[in-house]
Amino acid sequence: MNNPAQRPQSIKFSPVDNPRLARLCGPLDENLRQIETALDVRISRRGERFTVAGKAATEAVAALELFYRQAADNLSIDAIQLGLIELRNAPLRRALTPEAARVPAASGISDPLDGPQLLTRKAELHGRTPRQVEYLKHIQAHDITFGMGPAGTGKTYLAVACAVDALERELVERIILTRPAVEAGERLGFLPGDLAQKVDPYLRPLYDALYDLMGFERVTRLYEKGVLEIAPLAFMRGRTLNHAFVILDEAQNTTPEQMKMFLTRIGIGARAVVTGDPSQVDLPRGQKSGLTEAAEILGEVRGIAFTRFLKEDVVRHPLVARIVAAYEQQEKA
Repeated sequence: MNNPAQRPQSIKFSPVDNPRLARLCGPLDENLRQIETALDVRISRRGERFTVAGKAATEAVAALELFYRQAADNLSIDAIQLGLIELRNAPLRRALTPEAARVPAASGISDPLDGPQLLTRKAELHGRTPRQVEYLKHIQAHDITFGMGPAGTGKTYLAVACAVDALERELVERIILTRPAVEAGERLGFLPGDLAQKVDPYLRPLYDALYDLMGFERVTRLYEKGVLEIAPLAFMRGRTLNHAFVILDEAQNTTPEQMKMFLTRIGIGARAVVTGDPSQVDLPRGQKSGLTEAAEILGEVRGIAFTRFLKEDVVRHPLVARIVAAYEQQEKA
């Protein structure tokens, strides 16, 4: 007996509106192909009638309905990077992320998750999965927060967004972003330029997040005024960081000594966020990760919060979640 949830489902948009259908489907039905990839379904179309087959057929139909409503406002599905296709607004983006596939259509996949609203250049920025919402709440309620999990779960981006929010609300006086200067499995040798130019490649992801959330010109002005500081972890030794929002990124590549050094830099009125992926350690073989050790030692310390992301929280291209799942399955095998 077939599972009703796996039976093909049909939807018909009437009266026929060809320009609106064209915006829904995209050039050469590229938007439909993206929905198929995101939700692992098959979509066939004849005119204004769509037939969807697959386990997530109900969610795919709900996504089509949502996109068709958006298309009425002349919104094409093409402006914020998500794989091969770009989406113009948050509801469309959320509908094609993995967590949308687990939300029943009746609940309305376009509704944002409840959670903190952050003051950044992106007015719609908020947590898109329950763990992301938990992460934001932990950051706002604790002096030290650890965000651990696979790539693409928003650990660094949301931490930088919280730092920008705290600066805008005048809760801190400056933002300090740091990460260990460790190559990802390859030796780059001596890099040319002055000290800033040598460490710049390691810190580029942090710059990218700041430019996205504050704009290039404002980031440049804050950097010149000393309100914003981006430096390798080695520069943190001996300092006391007061009234600052401090983010340690790629913390899985810290040694236990470096992690202890960083955590003991926190001063009065400071807030710290430590992010990392324990599955992507680039330290020499046999060297224990400071992030892993900190999670073991500090798990019960009051005032420190941990958010552990899973593959279901990946909000990059839908294939990223499947890649993470495939590697996890191989490791278990």
